[in-house]
Amino acid sequence: MAVVISKFLYGDIPDAGGGVSGHDTAKATDWPLWEVFIRSKNGLEHKHVGSLHAADARMAIENARDVYTRRMEGVSIWVVESKYIHASDPEEAGELFEPAKDKIYRHPTFYQLPDEVNHM
Repeated sequence: MAVVISKFLYGDIPDAGGGVSGHDTAKATDWPLWEVFIRSKNGLEHKHVGSLHAADARMAIENARDVYTRRMEGVSIWVVESKYIHASDPEEAGELFEPAKDKIYRHPTFYQLPDEVNHM
């Protein structure tokens, strides 16, 4: 009795010739990392929910839908390849955000509110 070990990965679709159609499983580890942003039904902004690997943007959107919106909680999906996201350096936070301190007019905490304004 011979034991057959499957050469396919989860989600692969075997074709008639014994290979795999759709994508090259040998290169699956080389797929780029994508950051996923979902807008919920009751929200106005997209929020970062996680990351995933995918061969292209279309696959990233489909995988994000399957992974992050399983309970119908999203109405819009954005995916951005991680290499295109640039962040500020935490060590430079002081000089980056320091100029805002001299603009106190942007935060009107020193104004007296009239008694008619209750919930502000």
